[in-house]
Amino acid sequence: MTESALDQHLDAILARRDELRTLLLSAEPAQFAALAKELAELEPVAERIEAWRRARAELAELDAILADPQGDPELAALARAERPAVQARLEELERAVRKALLPKDAFDEKSAILEVRAGTGGEEAALFAADLLAMYRRFAESQGWRFELLDLSETDLGGVKEAVARIEGKGAFAKLKFEAGVHRVQRVPVTEAGGRIHTSAATVAVLPEAEEIDLALDERELEIDVFRASGAGGQHVNRTESAVRITHKPTGISVVVQDERSQHRNKARALALLRSKLLARERAEQQAQRAADRRQQVGSGDRSERIRTYNFPQNRVTDHRIDLTLYELDRVLSGERLGAIVDALITADEAARLASLEKGGQR
Repeated sequence: MTESALDQHLDAILARRDELRTLLLSAEPAQFAALAKELAELEPVAERIEAWRRARAELAELDAILADPQGDPELAALARAERPAVQARLEELERAVRKALLPKDAFDEKSAILEVRAGTGGEEAALFAADLLAMYRRFAESQGWRFELLDLSETDLGGVKEAVARIEGKGAFAKLKFEAGVHRVQRVPVTEAGGRIHTSAATVAVLPEAEEIDLALDERELEIDVFRASGAGGQHVNRTESAVRITHKPTGISVVVQDERSQHRNKARALALLRSKLLARERAEQQAQRAADRRQQVGSGDRSERIRTYNFPQNRVTDHRIDLTLYELDRVLSGERLGAIVDALITADEAARLASLEKGGQR
């Protein structure tokens, strides 16, 4: 985007901000909430724009002082000393403005549905899936989010065949969506007597939690079954039929929730989970390149289709999408350093989208 085109776009944002302030003074109750929401979203963008323009004017003033051959030498010396800091602040503010102009994902502020499944590698893959599930639980807790297990299928050794969790918190989806894909582990399994390193994999899918306002369900299209919930190896058997399976007949998508002893609560959670899966399917059809549905996110679960590798002998984690390597595997799995990877992925995505925006504006 050229500087002229950018300035015109920024002028339009500031004009809309001022218009909204005026409209709110006489808005009808039915319109007030929508206008206030739009203004709340525009205000921080407008503040960045105004700060950037102030810095630009400040830099122009310093340059004018330095360019004046008849100017005061002491004033010129002060201007020369101040200019690097103003220039740096201007560049930082410009990046912030351009970042604020990036298209927003309407679901970024939502809570997330997390699915973890064992992939290639048998029991070792299931044990690794359990490690990932624990990592996300601890990361969620560190962010102040609520981690709620909706469904869990375990192996006799404590591995996870499949787990579905709800992570409640503003912006949870925005931070976790780049975790979707195949996660590969290289380590000596506990079942390996010869000490050889094995490679196995687990898949992760992340969906935005859908609400009724996002997607309505027709009960006539649903098949609802109830059954007894059970844990690994027959443990923790629920003697009442509280587990719920709901199948969406038009698409064949099926979900199971058996965490609560209350059939009513499990049904409500299953409906929410089904709504999220259907919304992800709809998003995938509308935005194939974003690939929000689970199969597009995680591939086949084969070892070669990996986004990240966890190498235990080297205490190393490598994210292959951004060539980021941390020799802190233990701290990543504890959730303590997962945020460093998450933040790097978000930054890389923003940089790529900014570059695309710049390229599009130059055409």
